[in-house]
Parts: sequence; C-alpha cells; structure tokens
Amino acid sequence: MLEKGNLARYASHPAGSRGRFHAEPPAPTRTEYQRDRDRIVHSTAFRRLVYKTQVFLNHEGDLFRTRMTHSLEVAQLGRSVGRSLGLNEDLIEAIALAHDLGHTPFGHAGQDALNACMAPWGGFEHNLQSLRVVDHLEERYPQWNGLNLTFETREGILKHCSRTNALAIEAVEPEGVGRRFLDGNSPSLEAQLCNLADEIAYNAHDIDDGVRSGLIDLEQVAQASLLGNYLNATLVEHPGLASQSTDRRLLYESIRRMLSAMVYDLIETTRGALERAAPPDVAAVRAQRGLVAFSGPMQQASQRLKTFLMHNLYRHSQVMETTARARQIIQELFEIYRTNPAQMPAGFMTRIDQADGDPRQTARTVADYIAGMTDRYAMREHHRHTGLRIFAGDAAHGRIE
Repeated sequence: MLEKGNLARYASHPAGSRGRFHAEPPAPTRTEYQRDRDRIVHSTAFRRLVYKTQVFLNHEGDLFRTRMTHSLEVAQLGRSVGRSLGLNEDLIEAIALAHDLGHTPFGHAGQDALNACMAPWGGFEHNLQSLRVVDHLEERYPQWNGLNLTFETREGILKHCSRTNALAIEAVEPEGVGRRFLDGNSPSLEAQLCNLADEIAYNAHDIDDGVRSGLIDLEQVAQASLLGNYLNATLVEHPGLASQSTDRRLLYESIRRMLSAMVYDLIETTRGALERAAPPDVAAVRAQRGLVAFSGPMQQASQRLKTFLMHNLYRHSQVMETTARARQIIQELFEIYRTNPAQMPAGFMTRIDQADGDPRQTARTVADYIAGMTDRYAMREHHRHTGLRIFAGDAAHGRIE
C-alpha cells in the first residue's frame, strides 16, 4: 500500500500537485509541500501567532497556550497520525501551521466582534481570513502578493466556507479551492486529518489551561467527560498521585492517556474506512465522505467534552468578563480606523486610496489590519487612541508592520 517514499497511493504526492497561482521552477532540495511549510514558518503572520490568544489573553500568564503553540501541537499530532496512515507529513504540517493565520487578537471574542463590525460589508470569518493572508496579505516577494502556496495547502487551510463565500472564490478562481463546498466533495486526507488533529489538540490543551487557571478543577472535568476513565487508570497505576494535590503529574498523565486514546482511535477508525473504500488515488478520496474519522463512541465522547468546556470554561464568568473587554477594544478600533483611515499605516492607506472611496473595500482593509494585530498590539493601539486601559497591566508592546 505504501509507495513513493512510504506514501500510500491515496496520499497527496507532491509530483501530483495542482500547482500554484504563479508557476515557479522546482526547488532543488525540497518538495512542493516542504516549500509551502517553509514559507509559512517564515511569514510575518506566523510570527504574530505567538502573541495571539487561545482561551486566556496574552497578558494573563506565560504558560497558557497561544495560537502559535496550538498550531505546533496540531502539526505534531497530525504528523504522528499521518505517518501511521502513509499520508504526506509535509502537507499536513503546512496546513496545520497555517490554519490559524487569519485569527484575530483575543481569540473567538475578537472574531465575533470583528464579524459584527463587518456585518454590513460581508462579515468576517477567521478561516477565510487565513486563506486571504496566504493568498493576498503577506508581502514578501517582488512578483506577487501572498505566499503563492500550492492548491493542496490552500485547500486544507480553507476548512469551512459558506456557499456565498464559495461562490465568490469560484468567481475569481474557477474550479479552485471553493469548488468542493459547492459540489459537496471532500478535501485531501491530509486536510481531513488536520481538522481532527485540531479537535484533539483543543480538547487536551484547554483542559490543561483550564485547570492551570483554576477556573475548572480536575475532578470536575473527570466526572463530566472521557478524561475520567484515564484519570482513574492513572490512579490505579500510580496511587501516590492522589495525595499530591500540588503535583501536576496526575493532570498531565491523565491528559496524555486521553490524547493517546483519541489518536489511536482516529488511526484505527480511519484505517478501517480506507480499507473498505480502497480509494486508488487522491481523486477518489475527494469523491467520498468521512474517510478520516473517530469511531462513533469516541466522537460522542469528544463532543461531550467540548460541551463541558463550552459551559464551564469558555462561558465561565471570568472568561466572559475578559472577552467582553476584548470585544470593546475591537469594536472601538474598527470605528476609529473606518472613520479615520489615516490612523493606519501607509500600506493600508494606499489600498484604501486605490479603492477610490468604496466603503466595502475600506471596511475590509480595516478588518485586515485589525485581524493582523496581536493581543498586546491591539491593547496598545486602543490605549493610544482612547487613553483607556481596558485590561489591568496591559502596558503592551509590539507593533504591526
């Protein structure tokens, strides 16, 4: 089953890539997907992820996850599973490292606020923004805007897409990355895998960060989710951990076991689906649905855990208070820049001048600028324009180019 450097026949082979917007000669020592990964790692948007929120804001602690650490965890999980299935690890890594490039500052609170601000002009969605970053907003090459990534990496980045947005993409890129959302087809196995690696990473690290923060406790999570099975198994094997209330090893070992169980379930379920479907190539993969998946029981358990985290962590009163402040910053910055675009850097003003007063393009340019901010830069800019410090201790640093 494994061919061409241990890749399965249904994996994405670099030689079979649908290519780039702008043709380039091949690199002498790297495949096309390795090249994509390297471009992403060296991009400005990727570097900003280190100061963008996951759940807890950047100033709330040094050890909480950021978009950067989350992306690295997704890449590690994806590569581990992909290796077992004979998939293309380089493509998996490229997709994983790029999938959150379009996230706003302040996590989902920032996205919700920016989406509300952009409602009259087409809305805002971080997944679509990630594609916009790699296609248009990165400015590194003299010949073109964007990173000029392969179709397969871009396809994996566009995880979700409404029909309206898919039609807009199709209008400028016929038979491109928006087409599958209109036809009901699937992306590559590598893209499918990144979606579930993202879910596994969220489940594991949000428990860790939530317990570390004190907003939820380990027993509470264990009683309400699949983590309980792995906590009990850990205590059976290491009973001494029960009396060490300040030792995090019980938390870490329980999460490690849960994470491993989810990974092995994903591998076995997907391997079985591939054996039954026997897709001869990537084209056959795209014509089928749900080849990369958890088993039914594991999918239900994962969903219960996500529901628990939603009600007990993401909607915790302390988190909600923080996100309300974050929304205020985004909303007020949006109005400041929309009504006075000259407050933005020169490159953004050039785009607005070229739009010749089109309010939709002005709003989109403002959204691009705000979405590219880190948490601390947004705090700093808001303070500069309003004189307010919305968060205690937000003497923010950093700047956006």
